[in-house]
Amino acid sequence: MENLTKKNFKRNLLDFAYAIVLAGVIFAGYKYLENKAASSVVIPEATVKRSNIKFGFNLDSLYIESNVIQQSDLMGDILYAQGINYQTIAALENKAKDIFSVRKIRSGKKYHLIKEDECGDVLAMVYEPNSIQYVVFDLRDSVNVDLVDKHVDVCQDIVTGEVETSLWESLENQNVSYHIIDLMENALSGSVDFYHVQQGDKYKLIYEKKYVDGKSVGLGKVLGAYFSNQQGEHYSYYFSDDKLSGYYDSEGRPNQGTFLMAPIKSSYRVSSGYNLKRFHPIKKVRIPHLGTDYAAPYGTPIISVADGVVEKAGYTANNGRYVKIRHDKTYETQYLHMQRFGNGIRSGVRVKQGQVIGYVGSTGLATGPHVCFRFWKNGRQVDHRREIFPPSPPMPESELPKFFEVRDNMKSLLDQIQIQSNDNQKSTYNT
Repeated sequence: MENLTKKNFKRNLLDFAYAIVLAGVIFAGYKYLENKAASSVVIPEATVKRSNIKFGFNLDSLYIESNVIQQSDLMGDILYAQGINYQTIAALENKAKDIFSVRKIRSGKKYHLIKEDECGDVLAMVYEPNSIQYVVFDLRDSVNVDLVDKHVDVCQDIVTGEVETSLWESLENQNVSYHIIDLMENALSGSVDFYHVQQGDKYKLIYEKKYVDGKSVGLGKVLGAYFSNQQGEHYSYYFSDDKLSGYYDSEGRPNQGTFLMAPIKSSYRVSSGYNLKRFHPIKKVRIPHLGTDYAAPYGTPIISVADGVVEKAGYTANNGRYVKIRHDKTYETQYLHMQRFGNGIRSGVRVKQGQVIGYVGSTGLATGPHVCFRFWKNGRQVDHRREIFPPSPPMPESELPKFFEVRDNMKSLLDQIQIQSNDNQKSTYNT
């Protein structure tokens, strides 16, 4: 009886072990079938791979050959060497003349040949005139030419700081281009004299930075600007709709005043101010200097400080080449020692504020390249930097609600920016 019990126990134990093994086999088989079923519905990699689109062509099925225009290259020669006949080339050039003339193709620029395969016929030529556009000279079927704007990503960048020795040094310490000061001047030209920045002045700037394919391609508009000096706090906001476009102060008045502060960009210096007792560097006697000299390299553009009509564009022994402009019944301005006049500048021509009227030179009585800027008020020469000009009229009241919304949003962003000496408080935001 005892032996029978032991045999039953062993048999039960074997049955139990067998059941466990069988369950394991069944479970493993189930998982195998499950995985097998799952793997059967996986989408092939080739199906989910994104198409390689460039210049509007799917390069998964086409071949692209890239090169650079050489000094003596002509588009016709490039295409002829690829087997394109002169009749087709002539038709393409004729098609292009009102879109992008082939005469505008320049050495050093990139071009691309689109082919069926490495040894195949050319289907199109793509030329890149700049970083934000390309031209497609399409040879498929009938010839066609398209000038295409690349997709541009626009981000917001911030620059801020406190002046210790000069604004230029403050920006240079942050590895910021001097072009930033041009952006600041455009936004604050009616309220801040950037030629007289002092230690302790503070600034904040929010501006656009443009990218194509992840590479910086330039700067856009200033969206908001702040400058603090002894005269107080100055804000400027960019506002644009279907009626208005420009920079405005907190009350909606145009921030670009009736007159600009200077006839050249402020990255150059005042070399001699308005001075009734100035010692003349050439004549060696005391002669009143009734203007303000701005030193700048030869060829620097000189701009009109306000709208007006050219009264005279001429030459005298003392003034050299000069332009005189009447702005209204009260004010006139004059620009001396020009190297040459701007395009179309002559007596009777109407000019706009900021328009180039000439280029810095040293003609007449001048010791070096500069523009002597003279300012008349009611027929008498005055120091324009001491003048208080009438404010520009505000924007229409109907536009104010939309402007205030833009202003409040931008002011909130500007006020959140913390200014620290010798520390670059700089961030980037996607828009």
